[in-house]
Amino acid sequence: MSSAGSSGDTRARIAIDLGAESCRVSLLRWRRDRPTIELVHRFANGPVHQGSTLRWPLARILAGIEDGLRLAADRAPQGIASIAVDGWAVDYVRLDPHGKPLADPFCYRDERTVASKARADAIHSPQRLFALTGAQPLRINTLYQLLADAGSGLDPHAPWLCLPEYILHWLGAPRIAEYTNATHTGLVDPATGNWSQPLFTQLGIPLQAAPPITPPGVILGPLRGPLAHLAAFRNAVLIAPACHDTASAIAAIPAPLKSTAYISCGTWSLVGTVVDHPIATPEALAARFTNQGAAGGGSLFHTNVNGLWILKQCMDHWAAQGRPQLLDDLLHAAATQPAPTRLLNVDADSLLLEGDMPARIHQVLSFAGADSIPDTPANQPRFTRLILESLAARYAAALKDLHRITGRPVTRIHVLGGGSRNQLLLDLTARHTGLPIEAGDPESSTLGNFAVQLAAQSGPLTPESLRAQAMRLQRSNGSRADIP
Repeated sequence: MSSAGSSGDTRARIAIDLGAESCRVSLLRWRRDRPTIELVHRFANGPVHQGSTLRWPLARILAGIEDGLRLAADRAPQGIASIAVDGWAVDYVRLDPHGKPLADPFCYRDERTVASKARADAIHSPQRLFALTGAQPLRINTLYQLLADAGSGLDPHAPWLCLPEYILHWLGAPRIAEYTNATHTGLVDPATGNWSQPLFTQLGIPLQAAPPITPPGVILGPLRGPLAHLAAFRNAVLIAPACHDTASAIAAIPAPLKSTAYISCGTWSLVGTVVDHPIATPEALAARFTNQGAAGGGSLFHTNVNGLWILKQCMDHWAAQGRPQLLDDLLHAAATQPAPTRLLNVDADSLLLEGDMPARIHQVLSFAGADSIPDTPANQPRFTRLILESLAARYAAALKDLHRITGRPVTRIHVLGGGSRNQLLLDLTARHTGLPIEAGDPESSTLGNFAVQLAAQSGPLTPESLRAQAMRLQRSNGSRADIP
């Protein structure tokens, strides 16, 4: 089989990766029968305040995607075979009868779900919900957002689409919920792989508003709309990849995960591995593990840990105070700092919220009886070392829980996402876990998105077909050395 796939199709492909801090449009082309990936457009993203609510600027996201697609079309005179979209989970767009957005989608960090989760807990305990769905009952889940919509002025009967699937719909695809992304809603029955009708009924969530679930790798039809008239897009099709960015990132790992754990580290950190069947035991719930769909079958079994969001929020605060610092300079200075005597509880609720993160860290340290760190320019490296050291220690604790619950030994760690470029975090993780670290591609979600597209053209997705495509892409686009 050629590098372009069994069909010999050498047209380019596009991956759209929606991130909570930036969105990317990337182009896969073939040069001398080898795949090369080029980032053609990146634009900043982030939730915005609208009154008392926190939402995603949908029009700005769509405009950035369109700019990226036009740039990709200009660079692909050979034509474009397919487009696929992945992104963060749980957030969604409500549609009016004409398929247009009713409003900008809420950000999962909006606090409206505090009350709706309390209402849901009165109907179904978190323990019962976890046993039914395998999804950790986190306040950010789609389930609690849907319950909050009526109080937010949105029609609970209006159709909805999770954000990556909405982008595909905007490009011409029918309404669908891709399986790996649907499992993050907290409303999927893992035994059937479909929506849990009893759960919708018991919680009072209209099932008819939910889109049908489809597996990853499905061709959804041709690109439609104004972009379809561009020569490069004339025969382009839309593909549902693993629409959840973590599932896409895991699909980019070119090795079996029987004894390898992954840490997908960006705004959030996800620490886990792939298992054959969901693990929905009380022990897994207590350790805050969840089960989400994997691109090639099985389940991603991982725990959510706060991530580089904490450091990014600190840096944003320092910049707003007129004392910005480049990340590389900050990491270099932090590496010379002594290890903190007390660590930070990175999963503290207040550290999940935005705004004046140094003050939030001070509050968490004070609550734990630890000495605070004065927020001065000289202490910025100290804050950074504390955050990264605490994240590494939390990863080590999560891996111990993973081994205890699954009974599987972990012999190495594959780090994905933006954290794979953070050498200090990698070094600290290796030190706290005592395990070798394999640093994956920082754009693993994009690589996995392409791997699904390429594997899908040859037949059903399997772990083997995904690994073969991931290996091909990794070899062509470089790899990172192991950290002993």
